[in-house]
Amino acid sequence: MTATAAELLEVLWGRASTAPASASQLRVLHMLEHHEGINLRTLADSLASTPPSTSRLCDRLQAAGFVERVTSPADRREVRLRLSSRGHAFLADLRVRREREVRSVLALMPAAERTALLAGLEAFCDAAATRIHGDGRENDGRTA
Repeated sequence: MTATAAELLEVLWGRASTAPASASQLRVLHMLEHHEGINLRTLADSLASTPPSTSRLCDRLQAAGFVERVTSPADRREVRLRLSSRGHAFLADLRVRREREVRSVLALMPAAERTALLAGLEAFCDAAATRIHGDGRENDGRTA
């Protein structure tokens, strides 16, 4: 069921095109949104990529106007990456379009099933945050 749900979300979100950003570029944009001022090496490590590949990816995002490179105030040799205002606007617009697609599906569901889905998604988000951030939080007593 999870594989089917993931594939259906991909199809729905595909309707809310990510153009002009590729999937890998979109991943970088999300990382920069959550890690403002990250340096290239740290970004490459987070992506499990090499600095040259990550730099080329950022070059394309910078050329599209989504990313800015800023010299670190602590070390002028270090370049920090951040989303431009255009990058922030692109992600906000993408979220609106994706949410519209999901809402159209939710509107077809009976209210009781939407309520159950909400409870399940809240538990999923809590568990995913724990997994991603590794903050040691336990699952608060809920069972799978």
